[in-house]
Amino acid sequence: MQHTDDIDDATAWEAFVRRDRAYDGRFVVAVQTTRIYCRPSCPARRPRRENVRFYPAGAAAQADGYRACLRCKPDEVARDRLAVARAVALIEAAETGISLDELAAAVGYAPHHFHRLFKRATGVTPAAYARGMKAGRATEALSREMSVTDAIYEAGYSSPSRFYEAAGERLGMTPSAWKRGGAGATIRWTVADTSLGPLLIAATDKGLCRVAFDEDAVALGKRFPRAEIMPGGAALADLAARVVAEVETPGRHRDLPLDVQGTAFQEAVWQALRAIPPGETRTYTELAIAAGNPKAVRAAGTACGANNVAVVIPCHRAQRSDGSMGGYAYGVDRKLVLRRREGVED
Repeated sequence: MQHTDDIDDATAWEAFVRRDRAYDGRFVVAVQTTRIYCRPSCPARRPRRENVRFYPAGAAAQADGYRACLRCKPDEVARDRLAVARAVALIEAAETGISLDELAAAVGYAPHHFHRLFKRATGVTPAAYARGMKAGRATEALSREMSVTDAIYEAGYSSPSRFYEAAGERLGMTPSAWKRGGAGATIRWTVADTSLGPLLIAATDKGLCRVAFDEDAVALGKRFPRAEIMPGGAALADLAARVVAEVETPGRHRDLPLDVQGTAFQEAVWQALRAIPPGETRTYTELAIAAGNPKAVRAAGTACGANNVAVVIPCHRAQRSDGSMGGYAYGVDRKLVLRRREGVED
């Protein structure tokens, strides 16, 4: 089988056996005895291995005389994924806002149906994705030697006031503070004892901005060199206790407030990670799909590595497509313990 994303037959068969939805749209499974082809996650009974062939797409299977399964409708998966990918490209290329009606019409879907489809595929609505793109551009522009006003207009906002409305929700710190390494922001911190070692917990008034094992206030100061760094005291005690509880018994506090920033894709990956129920895992491929870019598997792994709030954004629930754990910024031993506490056996 020849695949554009280099999936070999052994990997394809394993994905088919476990009904892995992450591979839907990446290949189809053709059964020689029934002359039907399915998506990898099809709920139908599994045939014998010797009766199975793999094709990169339904068209190739049709050329060999197979017909689409009426139960799992494999061709719709590919069409949906192409539509979402096209919509993402349109949003990213748009200099001004693009409405849901315009987006849906461009990809050939009814607006309400496409709204649900896009959110299911990326984890966010089209409007939220567009807002993330603009805010991400503004954040990147602010990190360069550029005035705040110029950065705002370069990012695509119609006026500074519109950016400040969005930035208050998304950036936590003001745009000027972000540009100046946290200048004007107050970050409270503490180091808590946990069964996995000392844990730095730091937060702005908006929410957690850093949670990391084996770090201290010195490391925090390097991340935010111009912020006011001060001991948390009673103001941070309740939040810190909830973070520690997540280490000891993961999944108890899934609503912890955050003040973190990343690219639109990174934030979509982080949102997908937070949506994973305790005790479950997702592959980097599944995270890339949820973030709206199925081919960005390595970037999904990088987004996990860029996570600033360990455990709270549970990147320990991410793993490779072959089922192995993959890396972890704070050591694979800690990742293994966290997963086992949730009931995941590796």
